[in-house]
Amino acid sequence: MTISTSAEGHLNDLERSCRHPKNLSLVGLSVRLDPLNVDTHSVDLFKANLSEDNWKYLPYGPFDTLESYQNWMRPYCSSDDPVFLAITRLNDNKAVGVASYLDIDTQNASIEVGHLNFSPLLQRSKEATEAMYLMMRWAFDNGYRRYAWRCNASNIPSRKAAQRLGLSYEGIFRQAGIVKGENRDTAWFAAIDKEWPSLDRCFRSYLSKENFDATGKPIKSLSAMTSPLLYKIDESL
Repeated sequence: MTISTSAEGHLNDLERSCRHPKNLSLVGLSVRLDPLNVDTHSVDLFKANLSEDNWKYLPYGPFDTLESYQNWMRPYCSSDDPVFLAITRLNDNKAVGVASYLDIDTQNASIEVGHLNFSPLLQRSKEATEAMYLMMRWAFDNGYRRYAWRCNASNIPSRKAAQRLGLSYEGIFRQAGIVKGENRDTAWFAAIDKEWPSLDRCFRSYLSKENFDATGKPIKSLSAMTSPLLYKIDESL
């Protein structure tokens, strides 16, 4: 009879197989996420993202013409990392945002969400929250141990969004890059697998019909539910 030591047992716990998100589709109650496709999504997304403000913290854009936007999009439609997804509202079948999985490490069970570009039609909406919930749930349901979020440290709305979604603050990488000719410090946030069951309950409670009043406003905010679960809080916000 062989008895595993605690260390061996721990190593066995870490041996897991993570599915790669290529060709993934996710469907919720209000949104659908599908592999980014020029023919299917580019017109809606271009029209929805005409404001230059939406491109401020991204390393590409804005795009003056539909053709230039489509030329940027094409290589990403077949990319293995990042894997781009279009976010489509189910009520009108319009593509209103983009998100991606990146830094996909199936061996170490780590994955990141990024390249987030939510048009004004999606920003600050229940649909946006559900889209982020679907992506996070898929990652943890498919064996990932770490779900990360990084953003330009100057992008305060993104930093607040990360914590609202239950990702804990992990610090600032100073002078991590140069984007559009300017220095970029990078803020890091993440959630890990042992935190997911509690976060999942928060999302389910927040997104439930009972949590929204007759005008469509949430009765209890998601941040009120997730903030007690954060491992560390960004005190500068």
